[in-house]
Amino acid sequence: MSEIAWIEEGSKAPSFSLKDQHGKTVKLSDFKGKPVVVYFYPKDDTPGCTKEACAFRDQHTKLDKLGAVVVGLSPDDQASHAKFSEKFGLNFPLLVDTDHKVAEKYGAWREKNMYGKVSMGVQRSTFLIDANGKIAKVWKRVQVDGHDLQVLEALQNLQ
Repeated sequence: MSEIAWIEEGSKAPSFSLKDQHGKTVKLSDFKGKPVVVYFYPKDDTPGCTKEACAFRDQHTKLDKLGAVVVGLSPDDQASHAKFSEKFGLNFPLLVDTDHKVAEKYGAWREKNMYGKVSMGVQRSTFLIDANGKIAKVWKRVQVDGHDLQVLEALQNLQ
């Protein structure tokens, strides 16, 4: 399978319209005029994904002050997202991308190699979209520790 290209900084953010953990439809256009942090993660309630989600949850006040909105996307279904969100008190939408079409548009659906087993899956990655709908910053292979601070710094630089 050929590698899907990552969406590049400076390009227009691909639009999306997906259901969140509560069954509500969330569109990128809902956040027009605000910076949006779109982060892709592999799986609900796994150690790295939980740590990342909780870090964004804990930065809510700072993100809010910067006018930013966070949305998480994974291939998990609505029930899984609802359970994960409830368990950890997540204060942002988790969007259902079961067919990974949005992950593909952003380039986050990639070939992964785990212990010699090659498969397709979500590459943990984050996209900062500015208030005009352009990709301001891309983190392609996110290391969870300190990632929330990198995102906050990039948001401050948008101001």
